[in-house]
Amino acid sequence: MQKDSLKPKTKRIKARQIGRGGKRGKTSGRGHKGQKSRAGRKIRPEIRDYIKTIPKLRGHSAETVLRRGYYVVNLEALESAYSDGEEVSTLTLLEKGVLKVKKGRASKIYVKILAGGDLSKKVTVSGCAVSENARKKIEKAGGSVK
Repeated sequence: MQKDSLKPKTKRIKARQIGRGGKRGKTSGRGHKGQKSRAGRKIRPEIRDYIKTIPKLRGHSAETVLRRGYYVVNLEALESAYSDGEEVSTLTLLEKGVLKVKKGRASKIYVKILAGGDLSKKVTVSGCAVSENARKKIEKAGGSVK
């Protein structure tokens, strides 16, 4: 009996090589680039779970971020835009150009007035959230908050 005449009883099953030509080609179903496309490099399970818990924000413009919260307006902006005795609301803020928002978004706007700067004019604020310090300054100038 010679070594070259020996044959195994069962057929050898070879592990399938991926990404070396053939039907699966180039990226071999791994997608393009990035950590998960590399050989031997996987994301640790604890990191994978953490990534799943983070909500995805689509369209990272300032518009979408502000739409979810409040547009902030300081008293100094009201001082320069409004005259004595006028009413401050979301619509008048848009008309005066204090807020710049795309058309159709006006109904979805929430405005908060903060106490940045000083106010010397008597204005009436309605339909806006007002901080405590801003309310004091508005009332000190002779205005009111509804």
